[in-house]
Amino acid sequence: MSFHDPAHTPTLCVVQVVRAERLSPHVVRVTVGGEALRALPDLGFDHWFRLFLPRESGETSWNLPKKLDMVGYLLQYKRIPRDVRPILRNYTVREFRPHALELDIDFIVHGDPDAPDAGVANRWAQRAQPGETVAFLDQGIGYRFPADTTQHLIVGDETGMPGIVGILRDLPRDARGLAVIEIPHADDAQAVDAPSGMEVRWIVRRAETKPGAAALEIVRGFVPTDPTTLMAYIVGEQELPTSARRHLVSVGVPKPRIVFVGFWRLGRAQY
Repeated sequence: MSFHDPAHTPTLCVVQVVRAERLSPHVVRVTVGGEALRALPDLGFDHWFRLFLPRESGETSWNLPKKLDMVGYLLQYKRIPRDVRPILRNYTVREFRPHALELDIDFIVHGDPDAPDAGVANRWAQRAQPGETVAFLDQGIGYRFPADTTQHLIVGDETGMPGIVGILRDLPRDARGLAVIEIPHADDAQAVDAPSGMEVRWIVRRAETKPGAAALEIVRGFVPTDPTTLMAYIVGEQELPTSARRHLVSVGVPKPRIVFVGFWRLGRAQY
């Protein structure tokens, strides 16, 4: 499953890097800015976008489609010559400051950017310089919950952290439930503005443990107050959302009330 907001009209923004800073062992925050951000809606929650990064060698074309549906992707993006076509990845708005025309993107980085298995976005984020051009096409919000929701279950590994922190920030202040964020190092935890009724657990993953396994163990022990009015958001390494969804369905949570997305797969350089 992937996020899809049929009511949202995407906005294409070609912007420049303002600054880049390492916040913690596995998080690099890249701030972008520019006049194009005046047209961007401030949606909050887990507002996500298609991010276009410059090629690692040679020139990059920024003549991009303004709508990235199947037609736009196949007929426009894919028609850009391969040697100048920007690299495409999916990311989440960490923080948007419309008054300053700035937007923060948190990149999860691991190891040496020169390592053979380092992903393109991993390498770029660790080397990003002010003035570089990037572009993004916003895609709306993935986590929407009905008015009858009485409990939230928000779960993810470090790749889901930006969206989870945004959701917790923007939930109604009377929201209740549990949020679980599994991270590779204790210093990767971030300040969270969560409703007082939301329990937030930061779980530090042991080095020998598969990503997502610790968070999944907690989900399997979670007992909803009322499964029919629970709303769940589970993202991260593919096994976490798929197995967690299977468990929640088995205890009575309706499938439409489970938002789940595998952001990456172990053994494959996605970022």
